[in-house]
Amino acid sequence: MIQRIYIDTSVVGGHFDAEFSEDTIPFFKRVIKGELTIIVSDLLEAELFRAPEFVKDFLASIPKKQIESVMLSPEATILADKYISAKVVGKTSKADCQHIAIATICKADVLVSWNFKHIVNLDRIRGYNGINYQMGYPMIEIRTPKEITKYGNKD
Repeated sequence: MIQRIYIDTSVVGGHFDAEFSEDTIPFFKRVIKGELTIIVSDLLEAELFRAPEFVKDFLASIPKKQIESVMLSPEATILADKYISAKVVGKTSKADCQHIAIATICKADVLVSWNFKHIVNLDRIRGYNGINYQMGYPMIEIRTPKEITKYGNKD
């Protein structure tokens, strides 16, 4: 089964960032080859509104059959607010919490991000998953694009 991977805005930008492109480009190559499906939210699209055209054009160049579109629902908004009220992160990280809530509710196999401060952070991941557990939601895997790379194991 093809993995469904929720991406946040940092992953799209990471394709063009000198620090992250070496690991982001192979991730997107796997998407384009049909090995992965990316989940793109309306929140990500809104965040990209102010991005340079070449970044928007890159996302638009990915085959539509490899993209699943999802929306920020009232349910995801409530879950994101729970993360904040539990002080997993502060109020200024609301959009990050919304990404995690959307990925949780749409049952993504993994959320992929380059945001180490608010998302790909062990203490934060434990906090998000603690709230998910309390609220009856599944745990969410949170990784970087580097961790989604296949390393040629033949065994």
